Amino acid sequence: MAPTPGGGAAAPPPYPVIRPMLAVLGPLPPDHEQAAWAFEAKWDGARCIVNTPGDGTLRLVTRAGNDATATYPELSPLGEQLRGRPAVLDGEVVVLDPAGRPDFGLLQRRMGVLNPRRTARLAMELPVQLVLFDVMYLGGPLLDAPYHERRAVLEGLGLDGPNWSVPGYLAGHGRRAWDAALHGGLEGVMAKRLSSPYLPGVRSDDWVKTKYLQTLDIVIGGWTEGRGALGGLPGSVLAGVAEPAGLRFVGAVGSGLSDHERQELARYFGVIPLDRSPFVNAVELTGVHWAEPRLVAEIAFSGWTSAGRIRHPVWHRLRPDLTRLG
Repeated sequence: MAPTPGGGAAAPPPYPVIRPMLAVLGPLPPDHEQAAWAFEAKWDGARCIVNTPGDGTLRLVTRAGNDATATYPELSPLGEQLRGRPAVLDGEVVVLDPAGRPDFGLLQRRMGVLNPRRTARLAMELPVQLVLFDVMYLGGPLLDAPYHERRAVLEGLGLDGPNWSVPGYLAGHGRRAWDAALHGGLEGVMAKRLSSPYLPGVRSDDWVKTKYLQTLDIVIGGWTEGRGALGGLPGSVLAGVAEPAGLRFVGAVGSGLSDHERQELARYFGVIPLDRSPFVNAVELTGVHWAEPRLVAEIAFSGWTSAGRIRHPVWHRLRPDLTRLG
């Protein structure tokens, strides 16, 4: 323990350190099993564990274990609502766009900022919302309590403020939850077994995240070299979308490419090199090799950032039927 200014040891906080429970990626549970599951919206944000000793203060910890308390000063009044109740809560920090949908690109402008003057200004310009969805400690441990009991405890706390909320869940109706999430512009659905305990730091199949993915045909305007064993081969390709003003760069895609596809792309790039960017907007990447915009590919992605970039892109396949190499 660290010594206090008076020479003694610092007292441990009156709550345990709890790492967030993690979900597996998968489809919605089958219809005949859905009565045993709760369905929540999947928020496009950053995981945050809320710790309070019950004295009106709180400490925010990211999934990586970093202290984010100073980064989101607008959440500090939540500590006052929990006064007298040592607690550890689980939630997600999001920033909403003008249409009220979570925008990870906007949230990135808030993440990691520690300068007090800057965080205060950003809290006014881009206020965060804390979506609370679990409680693991409330004057005593709740880890072994089933999900539905923990949610009842959380809802009973009456936590409601300008920058935090406790959205409800839908039990037994995954398709309705899915349709509502997509209608609201959300990323997908979290399915949680009603009987599941909270397993700190464990990626458990008691929690399943189902993401909505869109597909898009992109024009490839260049590539960046892979590292290590991929040296000399494309590590990622630069994706463009054809618009009236020209080809607009929308992001880099590397996930999902097989070794065979990287070698195939390398052969194509060898015969269509270009000495300048084919994009009408800036490409803020280093080590770029430009290519004539002839190759078309299909990708999957989860949405668009406020800057017009694709979120979580995954390579699907080349589109030879749309490619112009002749």
